Amino acid sequence: MPVLIVVNDPKDMPLKFEGAETVTARTYLTDPAYAQMRMARIFNLCRSYRYQGVGYYVSLLAAARKHKPIPSITTIQDLKSPHLVRFASEELDDIIQKSLAPIQSTEFVLSIYFGRNLAKRHCNLSTHLFRLFPSPFLRAIFSYRKKDSSWYLKNITPLAMEEIPEEHRPFVVEVAQEFFRKRRPSRFRRVVPRYDLAILHNPAEEEPPSDPSALKRFKRAAESLGLATEFIEKEDYRSLAEYDALFIRETTSVTDHTYRFARKAVAEGMVVVDDPESILKCTNKVFLAELLKSHRVPMPRTVIVHRENADTVLNALGLPCVLKRPDSSFSRGVVRVETDDGFKENLDKLFDRSELVIAQEYLSTPFDWRVGVLDRQPLYVCKYYMTKEHWQIIKRDSAGVKTDEGLAETIPVEHAPPGLIRTALRAANLIGDGLYGVDVKQAGNSFYVVEINDNPNIDSGVEDLVLKDELYEKIMGVILRRIERLREGRRA
Repeated sequence: MPVLIVVNDPKDMPLKFEGAETVTARTYLTDPAYAQMRMARIFNLCRSYRYQGVGYYVSLLAAARKHKPIPSITTIQDLKSPHLVRFASEELDDIIQKSLAPIQSTEFVLSIYFGRNLAKRHCNLSTHLFRLFPSPFLRAIFSYRKKDSSWYLKNITPLAMEEIPEEHRPFVVEVAQEFFRKRRPSRFRRVVPRYDLAILHNPAEEEPPSDPSALKRFKRAAESLGLATEFIEKEDYRSLAEYDALFIRETTSVTDHTYRFARKAVAEGMVVVDDPESILKCTNKVFLAELLKSHRVPMPRTVIVHRENADTVLNALGLPCVLKRPDSSFSRGVVRVETDDGFKENLDKLFDRSELVIAQEYLSTPFDWRVGVLDRQPLYVCKYYMTKEHWQIIKRDSAGVKTDEGLAETIPVEHAPPGLIRTALRAANLIGDGLYGVDVKQAGNSFYVVEINDNPNIDSGVEDLVLKDELYEKIMGVILRRIERLREGRRA
């Protein structure tokens, strides 16, 4: 992808960068050759981004041309928002205090060059501010509050090239060219990238949906198909619009940033897996119970419990039975009750968090089936075995920490019982055409859907055991085809 550095006047440009074309703002805005350029990464280094000024229009038209401008129009507007500056200060408070602790003054100015600062001590803070406000050069001003002995972000603004001190310029050129290299497609990729894919993940997540090895395989598969791929994190929300598609490989929740990422991706006209509607539907077991019941999909006997019908549940299900928090996942918020007293005690605890609770008959099985489904087609089939002397796949202690996990066995889709595949597809297709993991229990020749998961686990050596690299290529292939269909629809 070509890299363009757009400036007001190259003759006045104090910095020289290799590997990038420098063009005047006026030329970029008016020359048909740039308007017709299919792909480009634009680094807008104009002196000002004032509303309806030349710098403003460079980023605006770049977005209209489907180029990738930095800063984007969204970032330009965000830098003018006192509310977002306060948000950034609160979000990064721990990092700010740690970075500025040794400074003995009441004000501190931080110069940020492509997310870097000359002082290594401030690099972490610089990186996080750049992720929130992706702009090539930034000036952040911090003030010290004596009343609580803490620092806060007072203001953050773009920094013009002319304002960069002479002694900083060699460093700026170095980090800029490093940034260009990092974000440009490698010449060793098998296919010239046509689109950009972001994979949202959290390196600190204790039980992520994909392990590091699987994430690398996703990246390799994507790039083999022409998807330039980058791993992004929570702090990269502001730069999401730079990409053509978003693939979420972080545990999803309606109440956290994963859902906000999915919503923003849809609003930006991107392809997204998991889509926000799938997240909403799959993360609430009350919705799933009602959906499966209304479409007569077989499932264990299930009651949606509220305070008015709680006394009738045991008559309907008997003991033991299973109680589930509506947003439970990974065996958290799920409890098996053996007695009347245990039922009442656990139900009261669950009612403290939710007005509705799921109660389900307990089916004792040595394993649960999971059918991976994508684009309304079966993708993989696994057996997840219960842990030793426990009734769940994952065993946790009283603090919720995982202490044991059962074995897994992956089999070819064509070797799975046909009734299992039919039941799983029937359930998943009620949600949509995303990536789902349908959990199913088998009793004799009958199959019962326990739940439908968005963002199912895909780990190396487990779900990919049969298809290996083909599994990752299939998933990335679906994303690529959706991008192409979306682009074709826009051209039409």
